[in-house]
Amino acid sequence: MSVVTVRYFAGAKAAAGIGEEQVAAADVAELKTVLAKRHGPVLDKVLAASTLLVDGLAAKDPATVLPAGVTVEVLPPFAGG
Repeated sequence: MSVVTVRYFAGAKAAAGIGEEQVAAADVAELKTVLAKRHGPVLDKVLAASTLLVDGLAAKDPATVLPAGVTVEVLPPFAGG
């Protein structure tokens, strides 16, 4: 299990109640589970619709491994133009 930095943006930041935190997780699926348990159903719903970037690359596969020290950015969908 690796410790990663999670950064929240927009609605994800509001749902988590913080902008950044350190989390221990081995892969994207485990990270989402840990975050949902830590912050509740509102963030869980946001995570389901969000794009997660692992060191700047979209992690579409829940089995994406999270090496120690990476940054995961949670980007919820947004409107505008």
